[in-house]
Amino acid sequence: MGAEGDKLGAFVKAFESANPGVTVNVTSIPWNAAHDKIQTAIAGGTTPDISMMGTTWMTDFADSFAAVPAGLTSADFFPGALANGKVKGANLGLPWYIDTRLLYYRTDIAAKAGWTKAPTTWDELKQMASDMKTKGGAKVGINLPAAGSDSFQATLWMPWSNGADVMNADGTKWTLDSPQMVDAYKYLESFFADGSADANYDGANTQADFVSGALGMFIDGPWNIGGLKDTGGADFASKYATAVLPTKASSTAFAGGSNLVVYKGAKNPGAAWALAKWLTDPKVQADFFKLTGDLPAVQSAWKDPALASDPKLAAFGAQLKDVKSPPNVATWTHVSAAADAALESMTRGGVDPATALANLQKQADQIGVG
Repeated sequence: MGAEGDKLGAFVKAFESANPGVTVNVTSIPWNAAHDKIQTAIAGGTTPDISMMGTTWMTDFADSFAAVPAGLTSADFFPGALANGKVKGANLGLPWYIDTRLLYYRTDIAAKAGWTKAPTTWDELKQMASDMKTKGGAKVGINLPAAGSDSFQATLWMPWSNGADVMNADGTKWTLDSPQMVDAYKYLESFFADGSADANYDGANTQADFVSGALGMFIDGPWNIGGLKDTGGADFASKYATAVLPTKASSTAFAGGSNLVVYKGAKNPGAAWALAKWLTDPKVQADFFKLTGDLPAVQSAWKDPALASDPKLAAFGAQLKDVKSPPNVATWTHVSAAADAALESMTRGGVDPATALANLQKQADQIGVG
């Protein structure tokens, strides 16, 4: 899908050369059409042998995936990447690339506000966001999600880092109104209450405002490095830095990315798994990063100079050691949508987090755990 599909055809020629007799036919489809096309292919029995699969779609199509052979998984994968491929305890997806979210901040604005390093605690993040606006001259200290599709998911690093989770340990009950969860969203709401974040901020302007200095900080993924270079020019890289998320009980970020899956109806399962194994080789992962910017899911690939020598990317490597994903249960999509509405009621509607989350818990209990 997307850029990966566009570039994979030429990239896998090296695999074909190393495996005489194997031909890889790559079909690229846009992300916004991929879910429906996969669903149609499964229903019609026309699935490919292997495909990439968004981590949040694993549960949707799990019944159609073959189990990953035991020999293909290893401790060299980031634990969060491996977890993304599991559905009900079964390994159904081999991690291909992984992404996470961390802090981007304008070092020059921070210096003007009296900060010479990244915030390392929740209290420091709160103070720095305020100082970015009141002392550094930024119109918005930090951009934080307030509403919209997947906005709640984008804030999960706060409850996760506060010791909370959306489900209990055995996955039988939603735990969306725990004291740790409420405390995390009170913390989030405090940024909007004191004006260091704007609940009505247009996130589409994030990169442009960050380059202009109107925005001091934001939390997002690795694709912004290339986007900021395009928007601000090559020299802009000297004006900002990245850092792992500030710590409360932990510093736990969201883990996304994509897996490689082989379908149960594959006509060439052996060749399909051989391709998956090749694509997850550390050197191949590093080469694919250089081509696409996708972060390797294999830890040893991060030793490549292209990743290890760039401090902005190194911060992502450090953050990937502590990442988490929403549960791979069929009802998460519905609960997440209800949670988006609950978040907006807190950030824009003035509803107390304890009340909003109690209402969300009731909705989630009615939806069930799948």
